[in-house]
Amino acid sequence: MRNKVFSSLGESKVEILVTGGMGYIGSHTCVQMIEAGITPIIVDNLCNAKEEVLTRIEALTGIRPIFHHGDIRDEAFLDTVFSQHRIEAVIHFAGLKAVGESVAKPLEYYDNNVTGTLVLARSMRKAGVKSIVFSSSATVYGDPDIVPITEDSPTGATTNPYGTSKHMVEQCLSDLFKAEDNWSITLLRYFNPVGAHPSGSMGEDPQGIPNNLMPFIAQVAVGRREKLAVFGNDYPTPDGTGVRDYIHVMDLADGHIAALTAVGKKAGLHIYNLGTGKGSSVLEMVEAFSQACGKAVPFEICPRRAGDIAECWASTTKAERDLGWKATRTVAEMTADTWRWQSENPQGYSLV
Repeated sequence: MRNKVFSSLGESKVEILVTGGMGYIGSHTCVQMIEAGITPIIVDNLCNAKEEVLTRIEALTGIRPIFHHGDIRDEAFLDTVFSQHRIEAVIHFAGLKAVGESVAKPLEYYDNNVTGTLVLARSMRKAGVKSIVFSSSATVYGDPDIVPITEDSPTGATTNPYGTSKHMVEQCLSDLFKAEDNWSITLLRYFNPVGAHPSGSMGEDPQGIPNNLMPFIAQVAVGRREKLAVFGNDYPTPDGTGVRDYIHVMDLADGHIAALTAVGKKAGLHIYNLGTGKGSSVLEMVEAFSQACGKAVPFEICPRRAGDIAECWASTTKAERDLGWKATRTVAEMTADTWRWQSENPQGYSLV
């Protein structure tokens, strides 16, 4: 079923700029956009992605997306991209995203994530494009006092530079809307994206050592790594390991299209949590993955990791009400799809 996105444009093909569209969440969103009759225009510097993604998208959809190789901090490059297309809105995924790395490299994170967004917003304004959906994060909530977390929960007490960079971008975009209230600015606060395309042909392929739980488990299961490091088993949670709201990347992709459709043409500052509303512990995810792949995943308990929190999961009421969107895929589907991707592509997108 094709979503009506920006139906005021009639039946003309809607072009949406997707920054970071070659990355994990961006690429899956591009697949769902094409299926919905939307044309993604991808911008990516390939710092954490591979060009093979385009071939996989084409194999799934029959359409090879237009791809511009460049950096969102390069304003002249962005101006050229906007001049070449009739872009109606931007979905902004591009950014560095590893919590641990951000603690070691704060300047790089602020430069990529904050400066990059400011350059993008300037270029958008010059092009007359005033609709942006921003890939934010539940990390803006810091270590929450109360769960589930609603969109009105306090933000800003972030525990690492990655989360701080996301909060700073939210502040910048909020201030932009206060100054120029004809913008449509949507902040999507993701919880923990996992899973892969159910075909097994697309998934998460981190460069270097994975920073997130699911790709690390998958690489252990496929034999690329010896064992999983579980960071901390002394949290105030049922089994002592961190509890997170894991959301299937396909549900997350559909959430972006729902946001574009519902509020992408409405002037305003729109804020939504994208999660399932349920928390799962690290050890529960390890067990679910073991069920999916049919073998035990070896792990060892390690000290807590700087910047990590005990638990967080989302209140999903607002997104369900306003966007008509709800995450439906289960933990069993998340782990099964991840294993299908990793077992069929043991080296990720590498062709060797």
